[in-house]
Amino acid sequence: MGDERYEVGMIGLGVMGRNLVLNMADHGHSVVGYDRDPSQVAALQQAVQASHRVVGASTLEEFVEKLASPRAIMMMVPAGPPVDAVIRELLPYLQAGDLLIDGGNSYFKDTDLRSQALASKGILYLGVGISGGEEGARHGPSLMPGGPREGYERVRPLFEAIAAKVHGEPCVAYLGPGSAGHYVKMVHNGIEYGLMQLIAETYDVMKRGLYLDDDALHAIYARWNQTELQSYLLEITAQIFRKVDPHTGKRLIDVILDEAAQKGTGMWTSQSALELQVPTPTIDLAVAMRNLSTYKSERTAIARLVNGPSPHFSGEPSLLIQQLSGALYAGMILTYAQGMALLYHASGVYQYGLNLEAVARIWRGGCIIRAALLEEIRAAYQGRQAPSHLLLNPRLARAVMDRQEDLRNVIHVAVELGLPVPGFMASLAYWDAYRSEWLPANLIQAQRDYFGAHTYERIDEKGVFHTRWEEA
Repeated sequence: MGDERYEVGMIGLGVMGRNLVLNMADHGHSVVGYDRDPSQVAALQQAVQASHRVVGASTLEEFVEKLASPRAIMMMVPAGPPVDAVIRELLPYLQAGDLLIDGGNSYFKDTDLRSQALASKGILYLGVGISGGEEGARHGPSLMPGGPREGYERVRPLFEAIAAKVHGEPCVAYLGPGSAGHYVKMVHNGIEYGLMQLIAETYDVMKRGLYLDDDALHAIYARWNQTELQSYLLEITAQIFRKVDPHTGKRLIDVILDEAAQKGTGMWTSQSALELQVPTPTIDLAVAMRNLSTYKSERTAIARLVNGPSPHFSGEPSLLIQQLSGALYAGMILTYAQGMALLYHASGVYQYGLNLEAVARIWRGGCIIRAALLEEIRAAYQGRQAPSHLLLNPRLARAVMDRQEDLRNVIHVAVELGLPVPGFMASLAYWDAYRSEWLPANLIQAQRDYFGAHTYERIDEKGVFHTRWEEA
C-alpha cells in the first residue's frame, strides 16, 4: 500500500479542495491531498470512506512521490500570490510532461503568464473555473477548463465524472487555450453580480415599498422559482427568508448588516469590458452598489441630513409584484446578454475560440448562475448562424420586449418612492440604447472635434473630417 501511486493530487484542502477530493473518490479516482495546515489533512482523512482511495501527505516531497507519472496536480488555493507561492514550491519536484491545474478564481492575465512560464519548462498548465460552492464541489460543480488541449484530455474523464449532470450531459467542456477557462469563470461571476443586484432590488421594493414581511417574501420568491424565473439564486433567496437566527429568534436576514463584500471578480469583469469597449452596465452598477453599500457610516449620516419621498406604495400590491416578476426576467436576459457579448468579443481578441453554446450548456447545472433561462440561451447559440449578441435572437428579444413595460413601471414606482434600483435602470437603458438605430453620440463626437480636433465621420460622405468650429 505504501508504494501505491495515485492518479491526481490536490493541494489546498479547505472546504472546496476537500469536497472535490471526496467527489473524485466517489467516482473511483485515487487522490493524494496536501495542505500546509496539518489539521486540514487530518480533516480529509477523517472524511474519507473505506472504499475511497485517498491519502494525505505531510510534506510536498511526500505528496509528489505518491503521484503516478506524469503527474496531475490540482491547486485549490486563494487567487494571487498564494498560487505563485505554491508553484515556486512545487517546481523543484516537477518534470516535463507534468500537469498543473489552478482551480481557483485567478485573474485571467495571471493565468496566461503562469501558463507561458511553465510551458517553457515543458509543464502543462490548466486554468479551471469552478462554480457551485461547497455543495457543488462535493456533488457536482460546473467546470470551465482552459489551457493546452493535451492537458485537458488527460483529465477529461475525471472532470466529466465529477461535474454536475443535466439530462445526462456533464457540465464541463474544453473552452480554449490559455486563460479561456478563467476568463469564462470571471464573466460568470460578473453575471452573478448583476443577477444578485436585480434580485436585491426586487427585495427592496417589496420590503420598503410594500412593507412585506419575511414570510410573504419567502412565498413570493418560492412561487417565482416555479416560473420562467427558476434559478438557483431565486431558490436560495426564498430559503433565506425562512432562516431563524438562534441568538435573537428573529429572521436571520433582518440581523445581517447591509454591507456587501466582494472578492474582485465582478470588478475584473467590468475592467475587462471597459478595456474591450463592450458595454456591461448592469454588471458595472452591481459592482458599484456593493462598493457604495460599504460606506455605511456615511450613508447613515447623510440619511439624517436629507430626506426624499415616503417609500410607501399606494397602488395595487399584487400588480406591482407581477410587474417585478416581469422586470426581473427582462433584467436577467439583459444581464446574461451583456456577459455573453463580452465573451464573444474577448474570444476574438484573446483567440480563445469560445463556443458560446457550450458555455451556456455547462452553466445549466452545478453553478451559481444556473437557471431555466440558460436553455433558451443555449438554443440561441446552436447552429451555424450563432448571433454576436443575444438580442439578435428573435425569441429572447421578444421576451424582453413583452416585459419592457413591467421594467418601466417598476422603475417609475421606485423613483416615486425614492428607492434605488440602479440595476433595473441600467438594464432598461441598455435595452433602449440597443434598440435605438440612432443615438446622440454625434454630438459627443462634435464636442470632441471642437475641443480636441479628434475628427468625425459623416453620414453622407466617406472619409475623416475636422472642422474649425469657432469660425463663423
